[in-house]
Amino acid sequence: MLKVTPLGGLGQVGLNAMVLEHGAERVLIDCGVLFPRPDQLGIDVVVPDFTALRDDPERLKAVVLTHAHEDHLGALPVLLREFQVPVYGTPFTLALARHRLEEAGLTGDLREIGPGAAFTASESFTLEAVQVTHSVPDAVGLWVKTPSATLVHSGDFKLDLSPIDGKLTDLSRLGVLGEQGVDLLLSDSTNAENDGWTPSESLVKETFARLFHGVTGRIVVAQFGSHLHRVQHLVRLAQTLGRQVVLSGRSLVRNAELARTVGRLEIPPGLLISLDAAARLPRDQVLIISTGAQAEARSGLSWLASDEPGPLRLEPGDLCVISARAIPGNEPNIALLVNQLYAKGVTVVTPSTEPGVHVSGHAAKHEQRRLIETVKPKSFVPIHGELRHLHRHRLTAVEAGVEQARALVARTGDVLGLDAHGLHSLGRAPVGLWPMRREGLAPVSEASLAERKRLAESGLVIVVVVMQQGGGKVLHGPVVSGQGLSGEEQAALTLAAEGAALELKELSNAMRGDDERVREALAHGVRRVFKQLFGSKPFLHPVVARV
Repeated sequence: MLKVTPLGGLGQVGLNAMVLEHGAERVLIDCGVLFPRPDQLGIDVVVPDFTALRDDPERLKAVVLTHAHEDHLGALPVLLREFQVPVYGTPFTLALARHRLEEAGLTGDLREIGPGAAFTASESFTLEAVQVTHSVPDAVGLWVKTPSATLVHSGDFKLDLSPIDGKLTDLSRLGVLGEQGVDLLLSDSTNAENDGWTPSESLVKETFARLFHGVTGRIVVAQFGSHLHRVQHLVRLAQTLGRQVVLSGRSLVRNAELARTVGRLEIPPGLLISLDAAARLPRDQVLIISTGAQAEARSGLSWLASDEPGPLRLEPGDLCVISARAIPGNEPNIALLVNQLYAKGVTVVTPSTEPGVHVSGHAAKHEQRRLIETVKPKSFVPIHGELRHLHRHRLTAVEAGVEQARALVARTGDVLGLDAHGLHSLGRAPVGLWPMRREGLAPVSEASLAERKRLAESGLVIVVVVMQQGGGKVLHGPVVSGQGLSGEEQAALTLAAEGAALELKELSNAMRGDDERVREALAHGVRRVFKQLFGSKPFLHPVVARV
């Protein structure tokens, strides 16, 4: 029996990680992150809980990556700290994976694969990468053969008939595999609610050419840092317009460098210049490709729109194109940034005013159905999406001829068994979300996140430095600082510090040797002052340092 267990990605967009298990062997397809919510302060990424793999670590034989997006490979450093297994991927995917591992101070056994060549990951697992079109170079789906069942994993895909790099989703090969027999199709559900076909990336190329014609100011295109196909056609367009190109934003610069090293991005010599050099050129000779389409703080576009001193700032007559959809939750910040650009006299174009400036990298309903009809799976499980996407994709599979009993909606943690009789539920695996810093070795607890939120909204931090020996003499402080305070509350911090100091004086030398008693005294002194002045009890975080 082949077992299929999603550790993430079914019920949310991101965190993609799928365990395949046959006998005593396991293979993990993708190892992605989820990006944090705004209230998860100090968190860089959310990674899957890998507890389900820890019962017998030797059973995990390989990780196979479908493409280079963070929601498919970003958790690799966390996994490889525990599991020393080979990682298979295409050239650009491995280039980005290697960079992530180096950032974490790790090395890995990275093994290159390419479309059309089968490879053996273990005794039970033979795989073949199948070329698919997506919004990042070198994306693939996977054909997986085990002694008891065969499946196809679509990866993230679309059926673009005129992709920028000329690499179409290989329906011909998928059709051959379908004729040979596919027991299960796991397929990308991201755009399952969208009828028809996702427009081609060539539409964006044509839209840019039309919008850029006759612009006398600088042109800025804000996009995701991983969308290198879009970078490629912007570079070619800049050449025809006689403009020099600036890449702005750390992730974009890094991805472009990695793509160039593996031959997935071509930039003619002398075309790339720095922001400093661009500031000295006539404005009609500059095209800037930038991160910041989600209005992220400190992104390339945020700096260009800033009023702070810098080598180059956008001016009246410049054109800014935001070439990305708004990720849910980011709309207010994007609106603020757009208004800020308008206030500077910049012309702004967004997908809501000009739909052709961005297209998705994921298949819509008719493309999804075409894949199902090509592969002809006996069973079907939708993956990569929220529950509403999964349910809609399941209906499409049934419409395409999959038996209702063999088309199942699973959620992260569900264990499915596949045999000659179809799919069966085998219970649940331990799953969860681990909020982490990029450099972290352990997840941050929900209690810590809640405390950070309270501090950020209306909290006070009280710090005192006390001698380790010598009767607990106070060397410095108490010092009180806070966030989210009114002017009157801010003015009262000195009085609050004096209140905390009085409470410390009440303690005996022995008590000042006990950190918990010192923290209680600090908190009591500050709360007493705020209660007397304002009738409130702020959230407090006392810190005792000993030297």
